[in-house]
Amino acid sequence: MVTDIGELITNPGPPGDLGIVADAAVAISGERVAWVGPGGDVPAEHRHGEVVSAGGGAVLPGFVDAHTHLVFAGDRSDEFARRLRGEPYADILASGGGIHATVAATRAAMSDSLVDEAAARLERMLRSGTTTVEVKSGYGLTTEHEVRILEVAVAAGVRSPVDVVPTFLAHVPDKGSDPGEYADLVVEEIIPATAPLARYCDVFCDRGAFDVDQSRRILEAGRAHGLQLRVHAEQLTHTGGAALAADLRAVSADHLDHATEEDARLLREAGVVAVVLPAASLSMRSPRAPARMLWDSGVTVALATDCNPGTSNVENMSLVVALACLEMNLSPEEAVWAATRGGALALDTPDLGSIVPGARGDLVILDAPSHRHIPYRPGTNLVRTVVKGGEVVV
Repeated sequence: MVTDIGELITNPGPPGDLGIVADAAVAISGERVAWVGPGGDVPAEHRHGEVVSAGGGAVLPGFVDAHTHLVFAGDRSDEFARRLRGEPYADILASGGGIHATVAATRAAMSDSLVDEAAARLERMLRSGTTTVEVKSGYGLTTEHEVRILEVAVAAGVRSPVDVVPTFLAHVPDKGSDPGEYADLVVEEIIPATAPLARYCDVFCDRGAFDVDQSRRILEAGRAHGLQLRVHAEQLTHTGGAALAADLRAVSADHLDHATEEDARLLREAGVVAVVLPAASLSMRSPRAPARMLWDSGVTVALATDCNPGTSNVENMSLVVALACLEMNLSPEEAVWAATRGGALALDTPDLGSIVPGARGDLVILDAPSHRHIPYRPGTNLVRTVVKGGEVVV
């Protein structure tokens, strides 16, 4: 039982509807929310067991981070400085930096070290209020190493209270390989080997990675092996990735920095969630995804960190919420919804991202009276307590 809640965010309905309950309480039975309502109306059957006081603070669902590249080795701070000097990311990638630098470091790292580092990132995420994280492969590029990254992701999740949702990502062709031939390898060998470890198949459909036809082949192969679909779309330039995601009815299309109103229409009609990544745009000093346009067009919007060593070394969803408000013109209500319920829908996990009877008991207690303090006080970790599956874990 969580009591003395000054402001409770329940997310019971449509996008942006936080369903705020003042002076509230939440009862949890096992791992599920059993009752929600005013603190003075708690049913007798729930007035027992452990009681956690929110001390008048705000309570919201645990953040659901629906797009990360959490398993990696190495440090690309030098590239960060190069980008600040004006060097385009595409040029860094072509020179052997970027993703390929992380691939080399990750291949060279021992598995135990990768698990330790990924588990440490999960712990920091948990302490900032994230309770579910999608984790992509993509820094292995060979069959052996892509399998290993997914095994590491699963192992890190076992060591953490944070739920890990594993995704196979066809990131870029291996260094020196022909894109078409590499796509053949992905379809014929890598996907069959990684599918037992993953829930999703993702592809980077963009300049310097895979074109639309190659991306379609990869995604269709993933679906044939029982995987749900996600698409890195319209990040570096407009290539048609969003339309591809809509055509294949992927669960999400991510990045969308160059998405158009026509893309928004297609995504809305297909029911594809738009996962926008403001920290990546900030780090790369690149065009921001048109989150305001996507929201106003009726597309379901989610927020995520895009945690990775090169273009968004960010683990804190509160910062992402603040950036979505300050840089993408979402309201605090919209941004908090997108970081919780929106993330849950982007992972097709409808029992997450809300505090209603039957939902998972994943709650965050803030050392602040309102959700508005999250974007209002960027850079401050306002998380006081985290409840995961009905258990206090922070």
